[in-house]
Amino acid sequence: MIKSELRKKHKALRNDLSLSQIDDLSISIANQVLKLPIWEHTFYHTFLSIEEQKEVNTDYILNILSGKDKNIVISKSDFKTRLMTHFLLADNTKIKKNTYNIPEPVDGIDISNNKIDVVFIPLLAFDKVGNRVGYGKGFYDRFLTNCKPEVIKIGLSFFEAEDSVTDVFESDVKLDFCVTPKTIYTL
Repeated sequence: MIKSELRKKHKALRNDLSLSQIDDLSISIANQVLKLPIWEHTFYHTFLSIEEQKEVNTDYILNILSGKDKNIVISKSDFKTRLMTHFLLADNTKIKKNTYNIPEPVDGIDISNNKIDVVFIPLLAFDKVGNRVGYGKGFYDRFLTNCKPEVIKIGLSFFEAEDSVTDVFESDVKLDFCVTPKTIYTL
């Protein structure tokens, strides 16, 4: 299936989820994340969920990372350049929603891409070989291309893998893992 069809399908699937279902599924995803072979690293990048888009609630993953005393990195998006800048999440970090309802740090301690070891990635859909379907702006492809080659890329999805994404571009960065409430895909 092509990306535009997958976007439409998965937005509708997410839209049908209740807030209670999102919460339960997000907890299941966080419990699956605990099983991943990633815990020897130091810098973990995660997205802050866009509630209006019914994204996976990453609060549970943030709690795990904090409990394991990991450095948590979050981003701010520049929609003119389609680049993200990254900041260390600290107790005093102020978070504010931008015009697209994306929660972002107001400011903070800059973290360069090459320090990041693990990235949790929002997505709408993915396939069985690790191709991702996001919102189509390319923010994560640009970001991941500029990370160190061994960065671990983990997608988070409420739904299981699609058979294939047919319109993949050379610039698309594949996942290493995708975590759903029931499955860990090693890709």
